[in-house]
Order: sequence, then C-alpha cells, then structure tokens
Amino acid sequence: MTTPIPPVAKKVPVERTHHGQTFTDDYEWLREKESPEVITHLQAENAYTEAVTADQEPLRQQIFDEIKSRTVETDLSVPARKRGWWYYTRTEEGQQYAIHCRTAAQDTGDLHADWTPPVVEPGVPVPGEQILIDGNAEAEGKPFFSLGGLAVTEDGNLLAYCEDNAGDERFTLRIKDLRTGELLPDVVSNVFYSLAFSPDGTRVFYTVVDDSWRPYQIKAHTLGTDVSEDTVIYQEDDVAMWTGFDLSADRKQLLISISCSEYSEYRVLDFDDAAGTVRTLIPRSERILYEAEPFTREGERQYLITHNRNALNSMLSLVAGPEFSKPLDEQVWHTVVAHDDEVRVNGASVTSTHVLVSVRKDTTERVQILPLAGIGTQEQAEPSEPSFDEELYTAGLTNAEYDSPVIRISYTSYLTPPRVYDYVLATGGLELRKETPVRGGYDPANYAAEREWATAPDGTQVPLSILRRREVERNGSNPALVYAYGSYEISMDPGFNIARLSLLDRGVVFVVAHIRGGGEMGRAWYDQGKKLNKKNTFTDFVAATEHVASTGWADPERIAAMGGSAGGLLMGAIANLAPEKYKAIVAQVPFVDALTTILDPELPLSALEWEEWGNPITDPDVYQYMSEYSPYENVRAVDYPRIAAVTSFNDTRVLYVEPAKWVAKLRETGTGSEPVVLKIEMDGGHGGASGRYEAWKDRAWDYAFVLAALGARELLPGVDSPVPAQ
Repeated sequence: MTTPIPPVAKKVPVERTHHGQTFTDDYEWLREKESPEVITHLQAENAYTEAVTADQEPLRQQIFDEIKSRTVETDLSVPARKRGWWYYTRTEEGQQYAIHCRTAAQDTGDLHADWTPPVVEPGVPVPGEQILIDGNAEAEGKPFFSLGGLAVTEDGNLLAYCEDNAGDERFTLRIKDLRTGELLPDVVSNVFYSLAFSPDGTRVFYTVVDDSWRPYQIKAHTLGTDVSEDTVIYQEDDVAMWTGFDLSADRKQLLISISCSEYSEYRVLDFDDAAGTVRTLIPRSERILYEAEPFTREGERQYLITHNRNALNSMLSLVAGPEFSKPLDEQVWHTVVAHDDEVRVNGASVTSTHVLVSVRKDTTERVQILPLAGIGTQEQAEPSEPSFDEELYTAGLTNAEYDSPVIRISYTSYLTPPRVYDYVLATGGLELRKETPVRGGYDPANYAAEREWATAPDGTQVPLSILRRREVERNGSNPALVYAYGSYEISMDPGFNIARLSLLDRGVVFVVAHIRGGGEMGRAWYDQGKKLNKKNTFTDFVAATEHVASTGWADPERIAAMGGSAGGLLMGAIANLAPEKYKAIVAQVPFVDALTTILDPELPLSALEWEEWGNPITDPDVYQYMSEYSPYENVRAVDYPRIAAVTSFNDTRVLYVEPAKWVAKLRETGTGSEPVVLKIEMDGGHGGASGRYEAWKDRAWDYAFVLAALGARELLPGVDSPVPAQ
C-alpha cells in the first residue's frame, strides 16, 4: 500500500502590517471561495483525509450504530401548553428531522387537569394531532435544511417559520394558515433568527443581518402587503453591537435588546401606542450590562432589571417605569436579589404570579422562584429552589406561560438523561413528566462523574468534571480526552450525551475542563479569560491535562484534546503551547486565524468580537498580545500530534478558510510525522451537516479519530455492545 500524500497549497505571499509589525501570510488566497482552484484544493483535502482515515471507517460505523441503537428514534417531546393548544415535536425512525405538531387543550376549570399534558406515546397516533411543520417533507430534495424560528399567533390560526437551505444562517420566512394548511403569499428572504407575531396577529417581527452577518435591524412585515413596505422598527449602526428582540411575557411590549459582552441597552415599544414610539430604558452610555423583564402592578408598568451596576456577578432590581425618565443617579431601584460574590444572577422572567430567577452557584445552573406579590418590598418572600440529589447537574427553565400555574424545568446531568419536570407554583411540588429513554441496556450505575480541581500556573484552582466507567481504575494506564470551550462566559454545564458513552465504554476518561473565559465560576471567571487575560484560557487547559496525567487518571502518552469554534482556537493555541502533551487534537470549526479575522471589520461578525478579544486595529497592546497566541501566526517547527480540523464550507461564524490555512501551515512548518487532516463538509454550516443521522456520523468521525490515535478502538472487557446481534 502507498502512503497517501497530502495536498500542498501553493504559497502566494501577502503582507499585513499593523502597529509597525509585518506578518507574511502565504495562504490567504484560500479565502477566494468562488475560485475553482480553491474548490479543487478543498476537494483534494477531503480525498486525503478519507485516505488517511480509511482504516477508521469500521470504527466509525460501530460508533454510529451504537448511537443509533441507544437512541429511541420514534419519540415525542413533552407537550407544552400555549393558549388553547398543546405543542410538541416528534421524531420517527428512519427520518432525519423533527415533526412539529399540536393538539387541542381543554379548559374544564380544573387547573391541575387542564395543565397536565396529554399522555402521548411513541408510535401511537395522537388524537386530534395537527402537523405544523414536517421537517422531513420540507427538506426533501434540498442539500441542507434547518429551521431558524417558529411563531404562532395568539389565536393559534397562523404559523410563521424560517428555513435555511444552505447552512449560511440566512433564512426564508413563510407564513402558513393552520386552518387550511395553505401558505400565504407573504415570503421574506434573508432573515435571521427570531420570529414573533404582534398580539393581534397582523404583523410578524423579524431580524435582518448586515453584510458582516451582524443582526442590526428589527423589521415588521404586515400580512398581505409587499415586502418592500416592511417597516424598520429599529436599526443599530454600531458595528460592535448585537441586536435582538422578544415579546414581554404579558405580550404588551416589544423588547429590543442591543448589547455586547460588556454593556447593553433596552428599547421598548408599547403595542397600544398608536404612534409606535420606541423608548430607551437605560442608555448604553451608562455602560451597564442589563436585561429587562416588564410586568404591570396596580396599573403601573414595572421592570425587573438583571444588571451589573455595582454588582460584578449581577443582581436583580425592581424599577418603576417612570423612573427611567430621570437621570440614573436619581432613579429609585429596589433590590429583589442582592449581589453575592458566590452567586451569578443570569436573568429573570415572570408569570402573572411569580418571578423566576436563573442563577449559578457552585458552578451549577439552578432556578429560584418567588411570589410576585410583595416583590421589592419588605414583604418579599424568600425564594424557593427545587432540589435534586446529584452534585453535578443542570436545571433550567424551558417553558413558563404567563398565566400558567406551573413552570417547566429541564434537568440533566452527566449520568441522567434529560428530564422534564413541571413545578407547581401553588405547592412547590415537582412532577416528573418524562425522562428521555436510552436503549441498549444503559445503567447509570455503570458510570461515575466526579469533580476535581487542577492548579493553574498562577495558583488558580480550575474545576474539572471527570467522567468514566466505574471499572476504570486510577492506575495511570487509561486513555483520556480533555474537552473545553472557555469563551464568551459560556459554561460547559453537566449534560447527558449518548454519543459519549461510546468513548466511556472503550475505557476513555472524559474530562471537561471548566477553564477561565467560561462562566462556571461567575463573572470574574470570564473576565480572567478574555482580552488581555486570554492566555489564562490556554494555560488552564494545559494545567487540566497535566492534572489528569499526574494524578493517575490517564497515561500521559494517551491523552487527546477536543474543542469547537472558540474552543477550536483553544485547540490551536494548546497545539502550539504544549504539542508534546497530546496524542491527537480534534479542532471543530476552529477559530484559528483569529487575528486576521478581527483585523477586518468587514468579515462576518468580526467587529462584534472586539469586546471579547480586544480591538487590535486601534490598540497596539491588543495586537501584540493576540499575535502571541493566535494559532495560525504561531505555528512552529515542532513535532505536532495527530490533528484533525473539521469545518463546513458555508459556515458564516468561523470561515472555512481559517482551518484550511492553518492545516497548510502546520504541514509546511511542523517537523513531526503524524498526519494533519482537513475534513470539510461542503453543504454544511457552523453546526455541520443537517439532519440527526448526519450529526451522528460527524460525531462518530471525530470520536473514531480520537480512539484510533489513543489505541482504544475496542470495548472494555465485559462491556456489551448496545447494537443488537445480527
């Protein structure tokens, strides 16, 4: 057999000079997406990847079969009530996409009965079922399919939905009459995520992105009119700000949020205001990061404000609407949830009777509930918090209709498949509605999830979640995969993952490193891993790796790393920082040419990144700092481990050109003999190919690459495959 030869990208030097520093980029020509030469090169990369990993195909098939065998393919979500209907989704065996449905609800006057979801069973027809959108029918004959949003009018008669058929996250908005099943002639192209009808159902609100994929306009389409007449409700011209919207819980206002990671601004439109005046609550000039949740009490509009005003971890305050017309230092704010150095307040929502607060404590996301009566006064009640019996779990709100006597809570852990609970507001009781079934003989008692702490170079204690089979011993011989993200204050919270069982059953110790830059330990944890502190993210990950190797969990020669998007930047950084510590690295849609991207505000989402990384265009210190860690700039003549860069041609968040350039430079500069491969999905977006089976294949590919490198292809002795014998 001949050894596959990797494609060699030609070198076309392009100089980039900023702040007196010049960088020569030999592979920038790969950015020409329409160039036949670029397409040919990417196809050659795929062919090389396929040849190099051909021996992994049986393992990929095994993992895919294991995921499929453990998944109940014909399944339904727990119905959620909105007005007079129960809404749910279901999946069917052999079909890629979800089917969105509803069935009529009853109003008998018995609150408990009326808000108890109907019992629906997989494969059993639901009486009175109405199909809203069948993703399988919509996707037929299309290279890609993804829904960007669904909205139903308050009277339940009309459905608005958006679909993407390219993977570039630019959607087409259509409206369906649910009484007849017919599509209305209204079609709006190039919309972004988020949809909502006005309360009277005559208008639909949507978001538009600019040429750099930044959502900057909120528009309203009046049904039955030409799209050219659509109204711009709000336009944001600051290229560093992200714009979105929502409806207030009581459907009385349109809430427009304009934000970056460090401050925000809310504007509100009252639906009963004939003039359509959009009012500002707290202007961005105050540099407060906040969210607003309005409700009416005794005829006066009140706002629950989750904010960081003199509160690093944020707090919750109550502010009467008229106060916003005063200068900030003259406004009266009443404390609802005080600031706590140990508790991160993430946000609040309301029902007609209660306030629901999302908080993070001891790294764990949880929900607190308190009565709306007396809020912000001395009569305010103490919050209640549903309790669970696992140490590492995630509990969050999924549904809270304004007039509902129950709120819906999702629960999961590393070992517990997703559960859906209804929390009864009147009694504080939890009612389990469903636990996602897992086939193939899954028993959580066969696995363990534990918390340990690694010591970073500056002495900071970094939390780790260590997952394994129970029989895997701490004897220094195990293969391990270390995973992390570490940006944008996004937390890698505990959650069940069927695909991950295929790693654990082969003896892999799976480690989630909760590194700085994420939000697991509060706002300070994030601040210590962004801008001119970003290198902490990378050194924390290396420290996590060293901890796993030095404490007996892993064989130091059998450790792999994985991360995606900003976590892909992390992969590129640690490949340069400590290549000798890893047997393999999988970088998914990796942001590995970060400095080049952020230096060009015309590129998708680039300007929005300045609040995360700093602005290297105007600040020489930021430029210097980023140039010291940006993976592409820092590839060096060392023995790199086996590396796979996985990306999508139509990704608009991390352009395919970044991993394509990185791979070319790794091959040119690296001195090792391990293969470096680029796998590019030519019809996918940031999340890869569309459809659940394609997603399983992608995960199987990544895991097979890791397992092959770690010498862990076989199931542990005594571990049965979930795949039925043929």
